[in-house]
Amino acid sequence: MGIQFKEGKQFDVIALGRACIDLNAAEYNRPMEETRSFTKYVGGSPANIAIGSAKLGLKVGFVGKIPDDQHGRFISSYMREAGVDTSQLVIDRKGHKAGLTFTEILSPEECSILMYREKAADLYLRPDEIDADYVKSAKVLLISGTALAQSPSREAALKAVSLAKAAGTKVAFELDYRPYTWSSMEETSVYYTLLAGMAHIVIGTREEYDIMEGASASGNEQTAKTLFAKEPELVVIKHGVDGSYAYLPSGETFQAGVYKTNVLKTFGAGDSYASAFLYGLLRGYDIDQALRFGSASASIVVSKHSSSEAMPTLSEIKALVEEQHV
Repeated sequence: MGIQFKEGKQFDVIALGRACIDLNAAEYNRPMEETRSFTKYVGGSPANIAIGSAKLGLKVGFVGKIPDDQHGRFISSYMREAGVDTSQLVIDRKGHKAGLTFTEILSPEECSILMYREKAADLYLRPDEIDADYVKSAKVLLISGTALAQSPSREAALKAVSLAKAAGTKVAFELDYRPYTWSSMEETSVYYTLLAGMAHIVIGTREEYDIMEGASASGNEQTAKTLFAKEPELVVIKHGVDGSYAYLPSGETFQAGVYKTNVLKTFGAGDSYASAFLYGLLRGYDIDQALRFGSASASIVVSKHSSSEAMPTLSEIKALVEEQHV
């Protein structure tokens, strides 16, 4: 039971899209305007998912664009040391900079992010910079929603999806809605609907699906039914503290709760969830077991300061799943 992946591929997962800098507040319980110290990490949903997947033991590659400066070199070096193949990290020669994300930790329940995405290097990845053979060498191509926010990145993402599908590579779409880059919610809906209909696996929060559906926003079952009329084979809808749900075209439904933890902050959960969930699918787990892995991974990351560095090991996830029977 689950998704069938084409064997004989060099990579388990290749992620495409945003790799940037996270500056997480080192001072807790304080508004950002009063915060003076931050800790630097690699950030960006697809970069985090790639790092998390590599840490779990998957063979992982990455396609993206980084600046020709100190931040770009930091991103490339960190991802490479984390076990991610960075041979397709394109260096921007036009002076574009890395996206910056500042995080505020007022309390475990009150966290916010401030993103600087104006002319971010990752949004300038061009279709002609996509290596067809590289994309085809993965069992899964993961696309993050922010890659669709502007041209030429959106055309590069769509080209990669077409190449992947022609080669029997499964396409996973992580909605990853960030309003900072989009001109309107209507624009978001158009491109999310387009790519979700082309993908095999779609993952997002209920709120992200509502944005995709716009005025026609509905419940989980209707969302899944609408997508199954196109190409998706698996739809995952996350409901925060109420757990997550997975749907198959056959009508089967799976659900996983959340794992108790000492929450420090709320961000990073979705990326860690996706990396562990995809790990489960690629390793042949039943969907309900993959959901539990995703949920456990998310709980571990929200208990720690970073997103990328906090990505758990396989033993940490297994220990939490065995400790708490969710």
